[in-house]
Amino acid sequence: MKLYIGNLPFSVDEEGLKKLFAAYNPEEVTLIINKFSNRSKGFGFVTIADEETAKKALAEMNDKEVEGRKLKVNEARPMEERPPRRDFSSRGGGSRGNFQRRRF
Repeated sequence: MKLYIGNLPFSVDEEGLKKLFAAYNPEEVTLIINKFSNRSKGFGFVTIADEETAKKALAEMNDKEVEGRKLKVNEARPMEERPPRRDFSSRGGGSRGNFQRRRF
């Protein structure tokens, strides 16, 4: 069973996430990283082979406080198909969007 782990402190790295769930014998641990800053996005995934153990981890770790933040642990859902993002880079003008200055 794959578990979603949210609201992680940004100081927790992949090794720290592994240690948090070590008692549940995780098969795989993945921390999601921002590709631009190379820092944690504050969530990750833990895969636990035994379903009973995974349910125990979910029950015991959900709302557990780590460095002042309460973890959110849920069963992971498959990634949904999303429409492609619009590319705003070709418009120019930075983050002004479609707004233009009017002169009165």
